[in-house]
Amino acid sequence: MIPVVLGTRGSPLALAQTRLVVAALKLAWPQRTFEIRTIKTQGDRLSENPAAGAKETTDKGLFTGELEQALKEKQIHIAVHSLKDLPTEDSDGLVIASVPARADARDALITRGPTTIGELPVKARIATGSVRRAAQLRQARADLEMVDIRGNIDTRLRKFRENADWSGLVIAAAGLERLKPDLEGLTVTPLPLEIMLPAPGQGALALQARKDADDIIALVKALNDPASLAAVKAERMLLHALGGGCEEPIAAYARPEPGGKLRLDAAAWLFGVPEPRRGFLVRKIEHGERLGIELAVELSR
Repeated sequence: MIPVVLGTRGSPLALAQTRLVVAALKLAWPQRTFEIRTIKTQGDRLSENPAAGAKETTDKGLFTGELEQALKEKQIHIAVHSLKDLPTEDSDGLVIASVPARADARDALITRGPTTIGELPVKARIATGSVRRAAQLRQARADLEMVDIRGNIDTRLRKFRENADWSGLVIAAAGLERLKPDLEGLTVTPLPLEIMLPAPGQGALALQARKDADDIIALVKALNDPASLAAVKAERMLLHALGGGCEEPIAAYARPEPGGKLRLDAAAWLFGVPEPRRGFLVRKIEHGERLGIELAVELSR
């Protein structure tokens, strides 16, 4: 039987995520064989050369375009994406066939000792390459100073260790959970959602396939988690309705609630104003996409 080929970026985190997917697929389909093929994306090349202008924005497609092209050309059967990197518009001929159970969607504060945002020293320097994280940190503490940082998780941890005047580093908790980097001498404190809402889709993976590949779609559907899928659909629809892809920060997080409900919280810095529009809505879980649109309308008023 022909091996099923999973395409992924070549970063350590992307490879770790894809190995987790392969392990789950092997459990679900022990009679099948699976291979991993790494594909360098435009975003990877820019990340390797920050001087070329790489920056973490809401630009979409930088880390996914080459993987999607490989799918269309049938070089791979499945593309494994970090869902937050995927454009909100479906690519022609491709479909998100499965969203496995989501990891921790929160961001985490890394420090040299136990502390919280409130306990950081006055004018503490916090390293982050994300305008979304920086905007929310300033909302929590107007005195905090942001330090721009690029690179993969190991690179960011190394830079943090090298700069003793930096008080903290903010990284997605899911990346730490999946990659398991060396954190000796450091403290990891997940940031409460009340302080830091994640990027839409953060912590979730998307398994993408060709729309006409019924056999592959059936394989990956075995890993699909309905609650995670409903949540990220709501978040992505909100991002799409607000014009996802603009430079303005947008944060959102959806979570199931008792009684078959879904709650969506969001914050968006719209129209260039410093203060965010914040809000939340609760709807039936099967109406997740409509929930995203309705909250986007509320925030835009």
